[in-house]
Amino acid sequence: MRVVSFVLLLTAGVAAQTIRGPYEQCGGTGRPNDSCSAGWQCTTYNPYYAQCVPAATSTSAVSPTPVSSSSRIITSSSRVITTLTTITTAPSVTTPTTGGSGPGPVVTVPTPTTLQSGWYWIRAVATPNYRSYLQPQPTSTPVPRAAVLANSNTAAQFQLASGQLIQNNFANSPNLYLNVENPADKTQRRLKTWFDTTPNAYGTFGWQGDTLIWTVSDINRPNSAAWLVCGDNKEVFINTGAFLWDTPAGCFDHTIHSYNGAQADV
Repeated sequence: MRVVSFVLLLTAGVAAQTIRGPYEQCGGTGRPNDSCSAGWQCTTYNPYYAQCVPAATSTSAVSPTPVSSSSRIITSSSRVITTLTTITTAPSVTTPTTGGSGPGPVVTVPTPTTLQSGWYWIRAVATPNYRSYLQPQPTSTPVPRAAVLANSNTAAQFQLASGQLIQNNFANSPNLYLNVENPADKTQRRLKTWFDTTPNAYGTFGWQGDTLIWTVSDINRPNSAAWLVCGDNKEVFINTGAFLWDTPAGCFDHTIHSYNGAQADV
């Protein structure tokens, strides 16, 4: 009977494991340690975040530092994890070539599943992107990365300071800033946004209640809280035109809002 019970328990544990796809989160605090699809490996960047990356990819990392499982007792509404072994490594960084040309740093942004004090989630609250969360496009390419709305599993955390929208990178590498395109044609309907390690140089971010706004002196926007979410990748743009009027093809009008719930899952 003891042998049978052990086999059943082991089988149940294996069955619960999920196979994650390319660049999906595969582990971290409060999450099960999942496997990655063929040709991909689950790489742990910090106690909060592990990601499926190409198996052949080499990354620059510090020596792994085991974290004692006795200090990692995590309780959620659905489960209690009493044993968690985490390997902490540094994010991969590609240095520029001579003269400053070449790719910028590859910044792997951690996404803790619990909101950190003083920070906010930012999300849409209307269809078709209801409760999709602001974050850099989840790829392994260097910054800058397009700003997108995506699911809660990879939601980023933000705060406003001196007109800058700052993304928390949790001391693993420089924080990221939401940047806005400065167009030559000030009547351009949509302005591209992206995350980078350099502060935004065009316009100012702020709150209007819980709504994220952006203002600039040389464009007279009808609605400073108007955003556009466009394409299959759900890229986020500043809408310089009227909200819900003459919306560009392939785009949807949105406002986006702060949320201070402990979990980015509702």
